[in-house]
Order: sequence, then C-alpha cells, then structure tokens
Amino acid sequence: MSGKGTSGPVKGPGSAAAVSRPELIRNVALVGHSGSGKTTLLEAVLASTGAIPRMGSIVEGTTIGDSDPTAVHQQRSVGLSAVPVMVGDTKVNFLDTPGYADFIGELRAGLRAADAALFVVSASDGIDAATRALWEECERVGMPRAVVISRLDHPRADYDAALDLCRGAFGESVLPLYLPLRGGDAPSRLVGLLSGTLSDYSGDELEPETRPATAEELSGWEGARGELIEGIIAESEDETLMDRYLGGEEIGFDVLVDDLEKAVARGAFFPVIPASATTGLGTAELLEILRRGFPSPAERPVPAVTDLDGKPVKHLVCDPDGPLVGEVVRTTVDAFLGRVCLVRLFSGTLRDDTAVHISGHGLADRGHPDHDSDERLGHVYLPFGSTLHAVPQAVAGDVCAVARITAETGDTISARELPLLMAPWDMPEPLLPVAVEAASHGDEDALAKSLAKVAAGDPTLRVERNAETHQLVLWCMGESHAEAVLDRLREQGVKLSTVDVVTPLRETFASAAAGHGRHVKQSGGHGQYAICDIEVEPLPRGAGFEFQDRVVGGAIPKTFIESVEKGVRAQMVKGVAEGFPVVDIRVTLVGGKTHSVDSSDAAFQAAGALALREAAAAAKIKLLEPVSTVTISVPEEHVGTVISDLSSRRGRVTGTTATGDGAADVSAEVPDSELVRYAVELRGLTGGTGTFRREYLRHEPVADKTH
Repeated sequence: MSGKGTSGPVKGPGSAAAVSRPELIRNVALVGHSGSGKTTLLEAVLASTGAIPRMGSIVEGTTIGDSDPTAVHQQRSVGLSAVPVMVGDTKVNFLDTPGYADFIGELRAGLRAADAALFVVSASDGIDAATRALWEECERVGMPRAVVISRLDHPRADYDAALDLCRGAFGESVLPLYLPLRGGDAPSRLVGLLSGTLSDYSGDELEPETRPATAEELSGWEGARGELIEGIIAESEDETLMDRYLGGEEIGFDVLVDDLEKAVARGAFFPVIPASATTGLGTAELLEILRRGFPSPAERPVPAVTDLDGKPVKHLVCDPDGPLVGEVVRTTVDAFLGRVCLVRLFSGTLRDDTAVHISGHGLADRGHPDHDSDERLGHVYLPFGSTLHAVPQAVAGDVCAVARITAETGDTISARELPLLMAPWDMPEPLLPVAVEAASHGDEDALAKSLAKVAAGDPTLRVERNAETHQLVLWCMGESHAEAVLDRLREQGVKLSTVDVVTPLRETFASAAAGHGRHVKQSGGHGQYAICDIEVEPLPRGAGFEFQDRVVGGAIPKTFIESVEKGVRAQMVKGVAEGFPVVDIRVTLVGGKTHSVDSSDAAFQAAGALALREAAAAAKIKLLEPVSTVTISVPEEHVGTVISDLSSRRGRVTGTTATGDGAADVSAEVPDSELVRYAVELRGLTGGTGTFRREYLRHEPVADKTH
C-alpha cells in the first residue's frame, strides 16, 4: 500500500486459472447505489491491467459486467457478475452487484460469495440511505471494507465533500490513503499520504508513472497525513505505538503499512481511494489495497453448514483438501450450455466429471420446494463476465461456474458420499404483484417452462397461481425487477401481457332471506325432480359456513339433504353477485319435495344452488375485501408522511414504535387493494429508506359496495 503500483498485473482472463491456493484469492463485492460507477470502475481496472484491450460502454452494452440483455436495455446492472483480475500471483474476483434496490437479492448473493466489500461512492451524487444501511449490515458481520470515491471526472465532482459524506455516514475510521491533485477536468495524479509518492496517470502505459512527490505537491496535506497515521496507530495491535508516536518518535513506514494491512483485513480500518475511469486514476492503488489489505478466503470463517438431517458440521475451514461445499449464488440460462450456475466454493476442490450432491432447502415459501439429487458434473469453468473458460478444477475460496445441472440459486453443491447443506442467505419478501397472461392458449406451456427457468435463478421472485382469482401473479421487488423478469421471459420467446391485479374479494349476505330451489325437468325416460326451500342468514366475520337441517316429516331423504348442502357449497364458491366466493353465512334447509323415480343427487345439488341464488336476489349482498396487517419501518423523520399516506389509503394506524438509531415501526391495518403498488410508492415517499412487511388479517366490507 505504498502507492507504488501493483506488482506486475498479468494480462488476459485465462491466466486466472493458474491460482491453486485459497491464500492467493481475494473475493471482493463491488457495492454502491445505482449510477455510482461500479461497472465503469471495473472496466477501468480491466483495461489498466490489460485484461481487456479497452474499456466497454454501458450505453453501448459492451461492458464485461453488464452483458445481460436486460442490463443493456435498462442501462444498469440487474444481476451479479464475476470478473477475475490477476495482480501478480494473486487472483482478485470482482463480484459486481446491482445498486438498484429492486435487485437486492443479487446484491446479497454477491456479499455471500465475497470476503470483503468495496463501496463505490460517486463524487458527484453522494450517498443514499440504502448504502448507509448496507455499510451497517457489513459492520454487524465484521466484513472488511474499503471506499472508492469515483467519477472524479464528472463536472459536479467534489472529492472533499464526498470524503466528508463518507466519514459522516461510515465513521471516523474511514480515511484517505491517497489524495487527487486538483487541476484539469479529469484528475490524473495521486499523492500517497504515507509514501509521499506521486502517481501520474496521464501517460499511455498500463501502469502509472510513480516518483517522489515534490514539496509543492505535498504542500497542504500535512494535516491529512497526520490524521491518517493517528488512525492507523489507533487500530494497531501494538498498544505502545500510540504513546511512542505522541512522545515524538517517528514511526517507520513499514510498521505503519503492516498495521494498516492488518486493520483493513479485520474490518477495523477503511481506506479511501480516489478514482477516475476516464484517466484510470487510482486503479493501481486500488488493486494493491485489495491484494495486500483484504483477507483471503482462508482468513474468513465458512458459513454454517449442516448435514441433511440438520446436524451442524464443525471445524470446517477453507481447505482444498476438505469436504466439498459450494453454494450457487447465481443461475442463468445459456443458449448452448443450458443452465449455468455461478458457484462460490467454501471448502474442497471441484473437479471435472465429478459426482456431486445438490441440496436446496429453506425456500419453499418462494416456490422452490426442498430438493435433493445426485448428478455428475461435466466441465468446471472460470467466469469472466458472461464468458466461460474451461479448467480442470477450482479450489476452495474460488468462484467458478458449472453447467447442465438442475441446481438453483441458493442450492448447496457437495460430495455425493458426504451431502451437506448451507442455510440460504436472508432474502427480502417480494411485495409488488404483477399479473401476467399468455398471449394465447398455445403460449401457456411456454410461459410455464420459461417461468420455471427464471424462478430457478431468482429467489426474490415468487410465482403464484391465485386460487380465488385464477390469475398468474409474479411477486417482484419493484418495477425494475418486474421489467427484468418480463424481459427474460420474452427473450425466451414467450408471448405474454400484463393485466390489472384482481383483489380476491368475497361476498356475504347483509340480511336474511329465503330461497326456493325448483329443479324439475321431464324429457322422456327418467326426468329430474328436486325442490328445496332454504333460509339464509349472515354470520359474524370469520365464522365460515354452517348448514342446518330442519326438514320435518321426511320430506327430503337424508341422502338428498347432503346433496342440497353440496349444491349450496358449490354455488358459494362461484359467488352469487360478482363471482367472488360467499362466506360467513348459515343456510337452513326447511322443506322440499322429492319424486320416487326422478329425484337424484345431481337434481338436488342443482336445486340447492338455485335456492341460494334466489335467496341472494332477495337479500342485500355485501362485498368483502382482504385487509392486511402492515408494519412499515422508516427513519423517524418520515413517520408523519407515512401515517398521512396510510390515511389516504383507508388504513388504520394501530401503533408506532421507536426501534432505535433514529428509526421507527408504524403498524396499521390496510385494505389489500391499496397495497398493490405500495412497494414502489413507499420508496418514493421515504427516499428509498422505507421497507414494509404484511400479513393477511381478515376480510372486511367494502365501503359502498352492497348489491
């Protein structure tokens, strides 16, 4: 971390296959809000190391990280992408994650596969609330982090303001190792605060020209350098170092760098690197920090692993000779290879032509039933964006890809003789419903098959066939997520359209009524004869259905009494006013007539249904709508806005609870019809900071909806 550049980058993605030990691997998640410059920064790194001949363009869809057609269409990352870069003998696996909130599932997958996180903050746009929350999440699990202040070439770029924002949002342990020299539209020179060197990126070489900075170039940075040294010493494991420094002792450069690297690796100190993709500014310094400061997979704990019976597997470490344990962090479909799974290996070695066990548990509520299967792998690949390079094997700690297996995102890959299971990572609940229909009857099979493929790779998508409305509903994270899902379906040739989501209403009787059911037909031979009289009365909400028999004198035999009940129940499912199921009524059979020859089970079922319809025609029918309990989590400054909005949605606020750190939970009861787009609208109300969860509570009468 001296600011002297990397130790010899190796050209070409195929060279990444040479890594054979976990100690030589760094898995780094690129995180930050959409538009912060993550993908462009990665392009600059690749170009600066010779891995690609020149930077790709997001607008033209030629970047390595965003080759997905949906990403090209939306001009932003929509999925996790793995891109390796060789830095000397060290392989850095960049895990480029989407920054938009709709694709948080891909972000969490990237964090699961990573051992450290690189937060990319735009010098022109600042930090959003989601990035702050993500930093706190990484803090809780002790994940090492560094910060890149990007887009210094932007006309509105303000490095000092961005640095102040980072320190305010992330804490005082966020300190710059390098500072950009001002001047020009796109800064091309960096001063190393510890080394006192200057890196000049204005030349045509891959690496910057590095030399000692002049006194003039270092002028004004003394305060920043002193603060950096004090920050490093404060995190030193040598408790005497601070006293020696305050006593006037000059602390050696090598001692400071060693303490800095250790503090970064354990997640106690967070270096800041300025960067500009236009000039390549900061790319060499960044790679050096990732190589020397970030931990290898061997230094990070393996997530909890159990056997298939749930018994914990202890003492599992990142060892190429250990039990095979890998996790599928992304699933895509290739036109030639079929299903392709991106896998983070936590233990063991994955080899070509190996029998493996695939386990998927814990996502049944998302439409992914628990499953176990034994399969044989074909080739093992190393990914370079969407390009795959076949290799004989991949070792623990690395990120690889396998094809033509039935694994889904979140599945565990282990040895057939020792099947193991990793618990799935936390996934937010999809709360935006999108109803879709196949363009024709012939497209329905294609839609079902394509949906299965898309859902296999996206655990944040929930597919539901609503039993009451019979609609096919895709539950998504937001509009952009829904657009990405629909794009992927259409890319597979599926013809479909979106339709309005139908809220599953119900019907009930608002007043008592009597119904006469007469089903008499004579057309030669055995006819049909059934007459019944019923009384219907409403019951309290949630009481369900009651059927009573008050027939006297055996007017209707017991067998046909059961037939009347069947007919009533069948009609209740179909509805009596607008086609919604009828609930919360008591039906009493009070009389009827039979025929010794023409009466039958079918005839009395028809009579029972007809009697209920006639009673409905004589009564007031109320429509009932579903109401959910909703808990909205927001910063306290947005509580008033949220409560006011809930009132406009016919919501009843039932409580507000402070949850600490300036946040609060607002509890309310809200009709489901008012929540169809709430996932999108809450984000707009709260600047992207609000989240909510919901649970069905009951059905209530719809205002002014009586028939």
